[in-house]
Amino acid sequence: MKTFSLKAKDITRKWYLIDASEAPMGRVSVAAASLLLGKHKATRTSHVDSGDYVVVTNSDKLVITGNKSLGKLYSRHSGYPGGLRQKPLKDLLSQNSVEIIRQAVRGMLPDNKLRKGRLNRLKIYPGSEHPHEGQGPEVISLKRKAGK
Repeated sequence: MKTFSLKAKDITRKWYLIDASEAPMGRVSVAAASLLLGKHKATRTSHVDSGDYVVVTNSDKLVITGNKSLGKLYSRHSGYPGGLRQKPLKDLLSQNSVEIIRQAVRGMLPDNKLRKGRLNRLKIYPGSEHPHEGQGPEVISLKRKAGK
């Protein structure tokens, strides 16, 4: 029996919809990263980008648990001395909630040549409206079950 290796012509991509207001930031990010990697597919091949499209809505209503809104800092550096800029999560949530989810998912993807293409298939919207109704995305429910 030969080892199966997925080829580019055999890739079929589906669309998935995740509501960020239903679950904490980490659960939303893990679900999105897993779908982008294609881990749910039986034909997954690690060196071929076979993941699906992911649409994340309601990023403005992102659920933050614990003390992350005060303690978590997002940093960037200009490359010049003294060029470090840091913002707490609560400030970034009010200014650009899309970037919070994008950075969380980016950190969960492997650092290789396929990361940029995978991130291009991640679509994040601050409200519940999105222009991808024509693709008929399948809704992924991240709600916790009652009693757990």
